[in-house]
Amino acid sequence: MNEEKGMTIIVKTITRFTVWLIFLYGLYIIIHGHLTPGGGFAGGVIISLSFVHLTLAYGKDFFLKRHKISTLHNIEAGGALAFVIIGILGIAWTGSFLANFISTGKLFTLKSAGVIPLLNIAIGAKAGTALYLVFYYLVTHRSFIQKSESEGEIK
Repeated sequence: MNEEKGMTIIVKTITRFTVWLIFLYGLYIIIHGHLTPGGGFAGGVIISLSFVHLTLAYGKDFFLKRHKISTLHNIEAGGALAFVIIGILGIAWTGSFLANFISTGKLFTLKSAGVIPLLNIAIGAKAGTALYLVFYYLVTHRSFIQKSESEGEIK
């Protein structure tokens, strides 16, 4: 690991502990979104913030060595596709888009909401990766502009 990139060793050490807590909290918000305030979008934002935290602490090259940007694009597209598939399955079983075709369980339990937890997972994947990709492209574009200005190409 290159110690020169990113922030100080103190920030990097704290990040190693906190990034997993932030990520797990985002998963909790997604999975329990039908029981508590939150859901797919809010949980996806929290998960993307864990990746932003990691990128800020260690630098963008640290993230790129471990993950491919194309994988994030695939997860984002998969979240949207899952949402549409769940909607079409609702049409197939009940005749209505996004209708509940899964039996519901006891009230106030994880299985009490039918397809809503599945929709929260799909939305969380879509929103989380999309927000991180926006951050990633802003960071890479900013460094490209700064490099070009220093070379005298952009004025």
